Amino acid sequence: MRAAAFPLSVNAIARDVEAGRAGPWDAARQALDAIARLDGGIRAWTHVLGADALAGLDAAAHRSGPLAGVPVGIKDVMDVAGMPTGHGAALPAQQARFDACCVAMLRAAGAVPIGKTVTAEFAFRSPGPTRNPHAPEHTPGGSSSGSAAAVAAGMVPAALGTQTGGSMIRPAAFCGVVGFKPSFDRVFRDGMKLTCESLDTIGWYTNSIDDARCLADVLLNDAAPRQPAGRPLLIAVQDCNPEASACGHSQAELARACARLRAAGMQCERVGMEPETARLLQAHAVIMHYEFARSLAPVVARSAEALSPALRQAVAHGLAIGAPQYRDMRALQAALRHGWDRLYGGADLVLTFSTPGPAPHGLRHTGSAAFNKIWSVLGWPCLHLPTARTPAGLPLGLQLVAGWGHDHALLAHGRRLHHLLTQEGE
Repeated sequence: MRAAAFPLSVNAIARDVEAGRAGPWDAARQALDAIARLDGGIRAWTHVLGADALAGLDAAAHRSGPLAGVPVGIKDVMDVAGMPTGHGAALPAQQARFDACCVAMLRAAGAVPIGKTVTAEFAFRSPGPTRNPHAPEHTPGGSSSGSAAAVAAGMVPAALGTQTGGSMIRPAAFCGVVGFKPSFDRVFRDGMKLTCESLDTIGWYTNSIDDARCLADVLLNDAAPRQPAGRPLLIAVQDCNPEASACGHSQAELARACARLRAAGMQCERVGMEPETARLLQAHAVIMHYEFARSLAPVVARSAEALSPALRQAVAHGLAIGAPQYRDMRALQAALRHGWDRLYGGADLVLTFSTPGPAPHGLRHTGSAAFNKIWSVLGWPCLHLPTARTPAGLPLGLQLVAGWGHDHALLAHGRRLHHLLTQEGE
């Protein structure tokens, strides 16, 4: 069922528009055509620009810039001026008057926000209608399901999502696209519905790491890119998690990756981290439920009947968590966020699973976030590398993690490693 990737890369679209070889709406029209052809079966979108609305935009604003003419999908927890924001809930959508900050930054760089993508209800557990482009009876992951599926199906070259637990990396893995979750607080969140103040992070999906870097250059509010070290990389391999065990396909892919990276001169050394992982998983559960409950309690109070039982139960659970326990977990989070050297010594990166396995069968759940939660608590940048397929054709891949604030270095390393892991031959 999977369509080809979007016919042009982010870089190629911007170059063609700036050089005058293409108009500022050409790629957007291609995207709208692809959505019209494909979205009936995938259901990745909640709203898209009409042809009249596209023609009414300021063409001059999209003729230059690093993202000139690039059509981008926006997860429906972020505002886009003139479009409805519904948060994936069975509640009346609200028309947005202004762009979210990240959307405004994309627009200022020349991009065309082309529509809103499906999210799980308030970016939590209850999935929307989106299907996996590779296998329609398998989950696309969540909560950023529509954004990942739209890129995987070739409808747009890039789309924004968010992560609180595993909502960026898990859909990237299940849909077989590049997914990048930046360091916490490196992308402005104004104009986004926050459900977890100290966890929620905006990220993006693309077909390549080069394209992911194009968006990073626009959206990351940090200093100049860091250059990767010239010496051979030291990679910490983390393969254990008390909440989940990786399937045989994933274990074989991790072993293959380590063998190939070692053959390229890199060091891959397994680390245990079981006690620390268990503590961070506990911290995630407490922080997430405590903050989620207080963010959504007013919605539950006014519109409980329109919300899923899972959301209402999560709010009740979170409200029962006391402030002392929450403060203890926040203290643990703060203590470990800058603890890369203590946890991983001289390693440059962590290599681990993105998910326990390929996308599970069924559409009533979004899969396990066990291999994502600790990085969300730490706020460290994560990058999903699609690297293989199962015999049934479902995507497989691996996750790279770097220390807090090392986003550009992670993308630079990831580009090199992804090439090594996906080139033909051994």
